[in-house]
Amino acid sequence: MNRREFIKHSAAALAGTSLLLSACKNDQMVNDQINDQMVNDQMVNDKMVNGMTYRTNPNTGDKVSLLGFGMMRLPVQAGGTARENPDSPIDQEAVNKMVDYALAHGVNYFDTSPAYCQGLSEQSTGIALARHPRNSYFIATKLSNFSPDTWSARESKAMFERSLQYLQTDYVDYLLLHGIGMSGGGRDGMGAFYGRYMENGVLDWLVEQKTKGRIRNLGFSYHGDVKVFDTLLQWHDEGKYHWDFVQIELNYLDWHYAKQLNPRNTNAEYLYQELEKRGIPAVIMEPLLGGRLAKQPAHILREMKRMDINATPAEWAFRYAGTPAHILSVLSGMTYMEHLQENCNTYSPLRPITPEEDAMLMRLADALCAMNAVPCTGCNYCMPCPYGLNIPAVFGYYNTCLAEGLLPLGKEMDSAFRKARKKWLIGYDRKVERMRQADHCIGCNHCLPHCPQRIDIPQQMQRIDRFVEQLKQSI
Repeated sequence: MNRREFIKHSAAALAGTSLLLSACKNDQMVNDQINDQMVNDQMVNDKMVNGMTYRTNPNTGDKVSLLGFGMMRLPVQAGGTARENPDSPIDQEAVNKMVDYALAHGVNYFDTSPAYCQGLSEQSTGIALARHPRNSYFIATKLSNFSPDTWSARESKAMFERSLQYLQTDYVDYLLLHGIGMSGGGRDGMGAFYGRYMENGVLDWLVEQKTKGRIRNLGFSYHGDVKVFDTLLQWHDEGKYHWDFVQIELNYLDWHYAKQLNPRNTNAEYLYQELEKRGIPAVIMEPLLGGRLAKQPAHILREMKRMDINATPAEWAFRYAGTPAHILSVLSGMTYMEHLQENCNTYSPLRPITPEEDAMLMRLADALCAMNAVPCTGCNYCMPCPYGLNIPAVFGYYNTCLAEGLLPLGKEMDSAFRKARKKWLIGYDRKVERMRQADHCIGCNHCLPHCPQRIDIPQQMQRIDRFVEQLKQSI
């Protein structure tokens, strides 16, 4: 199925299943609100209250908000996130306000994990949500037993029990096997999966918890080795295990280019279509590809503005991720209230991507793929580096400068190049402490098993280091 056929199919399915819009007075009112560019807060709030798009889970009948709140980048008291300020406590008051706003504006799917926010996300999420009726939201969390010392049945089961305790609930609506396909414990993706879930009997135990009502939907999130993804779907076909939902990475760049950008990844087109033909709902992660699609170079932004002068790059990405009909929810890890407001606005209601818009985004994906950025989403799983490198910061600075056209490229004798070179190197030192920059990577490979994107981190560090050295020597 090509993209044009896919968009037509999705649009028809959306029309056939009717996106549920709560409390809309009439269609004309919704259309008027979509086109209204006023910035009056009350107008914006009314539109979101009346318009959030919902999808129906065919397994349970759950009406799930198309926008899901990813609780992995919660704000901390020092500002920013726990990744940026790991020693700062979570700003619980800010989290409470964002959760209150999300619920008031139709968001009812909250995704967390024992691994998020220095291990504190579930507790913070539980505090915020427990202030509201339990039937007003759906909790998604994960069995994040990545480390081999948590692979035993005892430790894995204890992790699940702690999740219930921290989340202040006696059941989880959506439970995921976290990051299947990732290698670990000296094993490849399949070996790690068996060590984490099969050899210890944990997967069968989780199925038992589902029969007891402690898990309402059982699924997995996929990163890495596609053989594991295919095997789990084969088990679904054979009736060995039933997957109620699956979480995958999907955005307009990864649709065709995930594997080209990183040979260890799998194109979203394949992942989505394998789920679609089985009727398995998909939950989407990385709609912005770690923020990369939220900031675009000038020539990309110009193309977007020609199509819709008012739409932001983030809005384009979220609309794209939410368009396919078999997508249950699109996750966004939101730190600031303005991001939550913008994302609620995008899905209140969703305007599905048209074939013409899809063609534009595919052209832009071609151009972005040619830019050779590092496919890092900033998940921080590679940290801490045993030699002190700030891997996400190095990749983030390089990618941001690449996307914004700030890389000093040109003739070394040009004054413009010398000015850009100096500015770039100063910015690099400000964003990343010198002892934590790419030149300190010794290629120990400690980070490799932990990267969900399966990036060859030492190789990319060497590439960026060579670029930096060339700049330093071009006097």
